[in-house]
Amino acid sequence: MADIPPDLIEQLRYHSEPHIRHRIAVDVIGKERSSKEARILRDEVRESVLVKTMMADRESNGRIQLHPYDKWRGAHWVLSILADLNYREGDKQLIPLRDQVYEWLFSAEHEKSIKERVVKDLHRNHASQEGNAIFYLLRLGLADERVDELVARLLQWQWPDGGWNCDMKPKAQMSSFMETLLPLRGLNLHAKLTGSDVSRDAAMRAADVFLARRMYKRRRDGKVIKNEFTALHYPCYWHYDILFGLKVMMEAGRIDDERCTDALDLLESKQLPDGGFPAEGKFYRVGRDAGAGANLINWGGSSRKKKNEIVTAEAMGVLRAAGRLSAIGL
Repeated sequence: MADIPPDLIEQLRYHSEPHIRHRIAVDVIGKERSSKEARILRDEVRESVLVKTMMADRESNGRIQLHPYDKWRGAHWVLSILADLNYREGDKQLIPLRDQVYEWLFSAEHEKSIKERVVKDLHRNHASQEGNAIFYLLRLGLADERVDELVARLLQWQWPDGGWNCDMKPKAQMSSFMETLLPLRGLNLHAKLTGSDVSRDAAMRAADVFLARRMYKRRRDGKVIKNEFTALHYPCYWHYDILFGLKVMMEAGRIDDERCTDALDLLESKQLPDGGFPAEGKFYRVGRDAGAGANLINWGGSSRKKKNEIVTAEAMGVLRAAGRLSAIGL
């Protein structure tokens, strides 16, 4: 049972960035997402310096003059992070960014690639792209009928074991964690908002890809699949780690599955003496000219000995959902 000091709860709930205060209010305190407090905080996220910095690449037409998938400043990634930060829904200033994403995902080039990436009757597309887009378009209130086409793609591409993989090698017959988590997240939200049983069933099949491996272990011998999976990060973008995986399980209502136990134990073990949790690695470089993986935001860096506020808030939310958070200070 994780014990969070009351002064840390107070700091995160009242004196941190709006997106962290929203996570604490909804995921830790238990406020409804529809509550007045949560809605006000989403408006504050929109007006925050952090978000204005993220949007600084936009030109007068509201677009970012980079490919939507440009890491990590293209429209696809900006919308993805805004959704994860609980940016307010239905903001029309995001429509130019949405349109960039649609133009990319429905371009002749992208659709040609889709047709070409079939090997041994398995679709080997980058399903994380469509999955991520479904999630943020729905969460940000920007979806239209084209989201249904993205959902249909994922349903068509889903592998027999329940996930997705972009590996073109014929011998690849097992789903990838990186290509499966974001489709799971997107389909789960689609099911919640539309009531689609088909999306819900597909999301639950995808969840079993992770649960069958206890969130980070090989089935055949119980060893760690990849060391990177056991370190904590924010943002993960398309990468996987146990915290991101557990967060998606929380969203999907599967956090109480016994097969999450090992990952939850590991997450708890990473709590620091001050009650917080660290970002043990990062997938970005700060600065417009930082090269591959450039980001305009410093998300707190990485250190195994220093708490990262957003990682702490996410870890607390997951542990609360799993019944592992002390009630002290709540």
